[in-house]
Amino acid sequence: MDSFDCLICKLLSGELEVSFVHQDELCSAFMDIHPINPGHLLVVPNRHAPYVKDLNEEEAAQIFRIAKRLTAALRSSGLQCEGVNFFLADGEAAGQEVFHAHLHIFPRYRGDGFSLNLPPGYGPDADRTDLNEAAEKIRRRLPEQ
Repeated sequence: MDSFDCLICKLLSGELEVSFVHQDELCSAFMDIHPINPGHLLVVPNRHAPYVKDLNEEEAAQIFRIAKRLTAALRSSGLQCEGVNFFLADGEAAGQEVFHAHLHIFPRYRGDGFSLNLPPGYGPDADRTDLNEAAEKIRRRLPEQ
């Protein structure tokens, strides 16, 4: 999908109505039109980037800097917010439906009805050998800083 067909790009360009909370040269934050709870925000890069891998280092850092500030603002806003979840789906298998990288910020409170369903068998410690092998595979693919 290119930026012409991208829902988030249409929001950022003003083609579609949006309720902004923050805008700077790298990223923007706005209210989610389908909120999990009141105050549900999205933080997005201003530049079309379908996946996290497509973000440059400064865009990725700015998204989390702004998310940190928004979390503090949410907690003191008067909206019901006893906790916060961040959620970022990267790729279709992870549940990504809009292919413009975006970080959800969910304000949470006890009894809000939202939950994360973990797969059967979640919980037992993984085998250390398997963990070490997976870590090595990932380390070998890390780009040099």
